[in-house]
Amino acid sequence: MSNDGISNDSYNTLSTLDVDGKTYHYYSLPKAQEALGDLGKMPFSLKVLTENLLRFEDGVTVEKKHLEAMVQWLKDRRSDTEIQFRPARVLMQDFTGVPGVVDLAAMREAVKKAGKDPALINPLSPVDLVIDHSVMVDKFGDASAFRDNVTIEMERNQERYEFLRWGQQAFDNFRVVPPGTGICHQVNLEYLGKTVWHKEQGGKNFAYPDTLVGTDSHTTMINGLGILGWGVGGIEAEAAMLGQPVSMLIPEVVGFKITGKLREGITATDLVLTVTEMLRKKGVVGKFVEFYGDGLKDMPVADRATIANMAPEYGATCGFFPVDEQTLTYMKLTGRDDHQLELVKAYAKAQGLWREPGHEPVYSDTLELDMGEVVASLAGPKRPQDRVPLTKMKSAFELVMETAEGPNQLREEKWESEGGQTAVGIEDSYEHHASQPLMLDGEKCRLDPGAVVIAAITSCTNTSNPSVMMAAGLIAQKAVEKGLSTKPWVKTSLAPGSKVVTDYLKVGGFQDDLDKLGFNLVGYGCTTCIGNSGPLPEEVEKAITDGDLTVASVLSGNRNFEGRVHPLVRTNWLASPPLVVAYALAGNVRVDLTKDPLGTDKDGNPVYLKDLWPSQQEIAEAVEKVKTDMFRKEYAEVFDGDETWQSIKVPESKVYEWSDKSTYIQHPPFFEGLGPEPDAIEDIRDANILALLGDSVTTDHISPAGSFKADTPAGKYLQEHGVEPKDFNSYGSRRGNHEVMMRGTFANVRIRNEMLDGVEGGFTKFVPTGEQMAIYDAAMKYQEQGTPLVVIAGKEYGTGSSRDWAAKGTRLLGVKAVVAESYERIHRSNLIGMGVMPLQFPEGVDRKSLKLTGEETISIEGLSGDIQPGQSLKMTVTYKDGSTDTCDLKSRIDTANEAVYFRHGGILHYVVREMIKQAS
Repeated sequence: MSNDGISNDSYNTLSTLDVDGKTYHYYSLPKAQEALGDLGKMPFSLKVLTENLLRFEDGVTVEKKHLEAMVQWLKDRRSDTEIQFRPARVLMQDFTGVPGVVDLAAMREAVKKAGKDPALINPLSPVDLVIDHSVMVDKFGDASAFRDNVTIEMERNQERYEFLRWGQQAFDNFRVVPPGTGICHQVNLEYLGKTVWHKEQGGKNFAYPDTLVGTDSHTTMINGLGILGWGVGGIEAEAAMLGQPVSMLIPEVVGFKITGKLREGITATDLVLTVTEMLRKKGVVGKFVEFYGDGLKDMPVADRATIANMAPEYGATCGFFPVDEQTLTYMKLTGRDDHQLELVKAYAKAQGLWREPGHEPVYSDTLELDMGEVVASLAGPKRPQDRVPLTKMKSAFELVMETAEGPNQLREEKWESEGGQTAVGIEDSYEHHASQPLMLDGEKCRLDPGAVVIAAITSCTNTSNPSVMMAAGLIAQKAVEKGLSTKPWVKTSLAPGSKVVTDYLKVGGFQDDLDKLGFNLVGYGCTTCIGNSGPLPEEVEKAITDGDLTVASVLSGNRNFEGRVHPLVRTNWLASPPLVVAYALAGNVRVDLTKDPLGTDKDGNPVYLKDLWPSQQEIAEAVEKVKTDMFRKEYAEVFDGDETWQSIKVPESKVYEWSDKSTYIQHPPFFEGLGPEPDAIEDIRDANILALLGDSVTTDHISPAGSFKADTPAGKYLQEHGVEPKDFNSYGSRRGNHEVMMRGTFANVRIRNEMLDGVEGGFTKFVPTGEQMAIYDAAMKYQEQGTPLVVIAGKEYGTGSSRDWAAKGTRLLGVKAVVAESYERIHRSNLIGMGVMPLQFPEGVDRKSLKLTGEETISIEGLSGDIQPGQSLKMTVTYKDGSTDTCDLKSRIDTANEAVYFRHGGILHYVVREMIKQAS
């Protein structure tokens, strides 16, 4: 059933609601209670799912038993029942959106080849694509940085943007927010989200909860506004927009009770890093988290959104905040109209979706935080859940140094500085032999271990929050007043998630002071948080390389995985925007900001962080300057774009005109030879191991988004097609070209393939000859020989951003199955969506217990029968000496729908076949 179906309404729940003289129809949860039993104690997030099932009850994909299972959840607090969820809309960003639109274009091509109308392929749910992932920090630290970066972005991405402009006119229900406007999650929070959605259907105006899935894992940010949403792979999102339901098990819901208030000087960032640490320790992967407790009464939506944003980092599917007065206050501030506010309040109260004081739903499990216990914190050096109190930051970095470079040797002779600047407060006894002299802007200085080479106010996580942004502005203002300046080796940047931030920083009088410290506007986009930090100054890069220095970035983002922010920066620390400014002034993470001075004032007196840190009163007064008119002004023309965007000419055609010359957009081979019925699935026999990987291999490792070098397979391909290295752009920007992306699969500079001793990067051993070569090159050799491939991995395989190319690239390399100890939710689903089998080792068995070196061959039996969720399959390992070992693997095809998709070779193949059948 598509999203336009009318419910069977077996429980007679259809009701009406009058708001300002306008009548809305809705499926009433209180009426459902009359037949199903009390739903009052159900978590709010599950009430949203229950309403969705009521509205789409069709007797096929949604039956009465599914609604009964929701009620049974209240008794068992967990469930094994699979349900079909249909979100109201889909949100995309351009890195994942471009390949999504490429797939839609390729599906149209497949439908055309089958002799049907290509316009059959069209989004059935509203889709918004926000171009936010392409801007890079090429220029920084001056007034022209923003304009220069936008110009470079448009030049680099001309082909991609022409393609998206084509999509904008070719597809119905598809809107594009042009580049230079904002970050998708912040635009969603400030403008797109409605909390209660409504549309005409069958002559009636239906109201229902605003829900969504997005092609970015931080889609969860919108849960701060009482809107249920989470990240899915691009593949699942495409299926959702084409009318396919999102298949899921009714989740466990962990209640997180919030009490108390934050102390003076503590920020929302400190709070979210604490929540992330607590929930990671609790273990909430695959679960909903729902926040409750009287601490929510005074928690603004901006703080809630910061916490909801980092759900992927604490491992949950989402972190949900129910609707209350704070929701309405934020919607009013951000310019939503009065009728929408009235509708949200009336609907939420009618449905029991309004948070009342003291109300405590039933949860699968709970934990509690008194916000008064939160302390100033960062997280790093390479995982968001590894919180470090500010007081222990220096020792945390020194521990990294000792484990990375061996115990520090105290030397008898003091290292003689060559003059110039160095960070204040670093004891000479800890100077490392690798400290490097360098000349910057005609000034001698030296680069020490721990040097902050990137300080970035970046990411929707924090730039959506006026309190922390104003705090950064206040620190900058006080620092400038005292004559402090940023250290010369620090690459500074300010990249907010919406233009409104610029408006309020200017009105607050803070942008000029941020500019003086080098925090000039560089773009409205994700930038440093996703690895688009751009190049460091040549002198700094040379110093890091020459000294093999362990240096640092400090960023107000949500991800700090190894190799993500910049290839040369080994330690990356998540921090609040005011701490980002402070570390830019200090210049080194080995400066103890709680004791050591950040620098000296005009009179030579030491200046400490406490001298600059604003009071809550100062921040509150600054936040008062954020006005509704700012939001209305900036979002009035959100879909228009600048003159350059508007001047892009595109053909008005249903089917895309592919160009062999394009290095950005190519016709993918996924639907080649697509017959009306899928081929039979065969067992895997005598497969070689392409990669033997450890724990916590992320989607960044599998499909990096950042830059790449000329000597990589992707670099060689582009040069063969006339692209110079300076114009490579990033992997993420070239996701519309499968030739680049398959060459970039498993190509992260920090990935470690255990088949090779101590080698970092995308290499493997080609077993037949024993040669070391790029993973792509080996995969192509295996394909020539007709050899199937498997990947073996440890725990938490596929952690990180939802990245469909991590699955698509795996398939195109010829990998038939991945065998791991455990999986991240989205990546597991994406593998199935591309026809790659995810298999799980039994407890107590792993690559180490099987003594795998990568030179074995692998056979997997049980695939050739009827594929069933969770079935057991037999793996036989044949060692180099001819001996064998066997173990049972669990199929991680978890639901019946996933089994259908796998049998078809992937979810999109299934959708195309179904649409062709319907048209016939």
